[in-house]
Amino acid sequence: MGSQFVKKEIGFLNNVQNRWQELLYVFGVVKQFMKGLRTLHFVGPCVTVYGSARFKEDHHFYQQARHISAEIAKLGLTIMTGGGPGIMEAANRGAKDVNGKSVGCNIVLPHEQMHNPYMDKFVNIESFFVRKELLRKYSVAFVIMPGGIGTLDEFFETYTLVQTGKLVRYPIVVLDKPYYLNILQHLDKMIEEGTISPGDKELVFFTDNADEAVTYIKNFFHAYTIGAKDGPRARWILGERNLRSA
Repeated sequence: MGSQFVKKEIGFLNNVQNRWQELLYVFGVVKQFMKGLRTLHFVGPCVTVYGSARFKEDHHFYQQARHISAEIAKLGLTIMTGGGPGIMEAANRGAKDVNGKSVGCNIVLPHEQMHNPYMDKFVNIESFFVRKELLRKYSVAFVIMPGGIGTLDEFFETYTLVQTGKLVRYPIVVLDKPYYLNILQHLDKMIEEGTISPGDKELVFFTDNADEAVTYIKNFFHAYTIGAKDGPRARWILGERNLRSA
């Protein structure tokens, strides 16, 4: 099923197709959204942790992600990730270390990315953009750990949505400064050239200290309250269950 959708997605993005093919692709996207919304409807409020799938358990970035996620989970927030290995696994694992809530939105790839075992609930999604929207939808803060192109994509799209007022100004925390030094320098360059405003840099908090990152998120919620994304009540008659009351 995943490979079939990938073929449809390639066709949609690279060719002018007939109307029936276009409509079928759109229906496929709607189906994925409905699947994600149905699965994740009662998981929030969440903090989404982004980062590379390639770091192993003995890497210090893995350990850092596990620590910061455990501390965030202690605040009563659900840890959400892309559901895969590496930083995602570390974050979900950190939440479970302290009996916190842990969920994921895994991507289905041609060479399958297997979901990690540290989640209370997860959903498999075939489209990257559907997955990204679901990861944002239930979150009241975002933690950007070291990662690759996918992590940068998720970071800058979220950053853009906050900058343009399409997303509430929830905390965006970036760890760590040495890894993202070039990004910091480039933001300064864009301010110098006038392509972004000086205040745009303040929308992101850069740090290389996990505890400092947790304090930043905690202070935000002391000021603005966690309830901003409290969801509706689950209805047992529809077979729904609220993860946070489980």
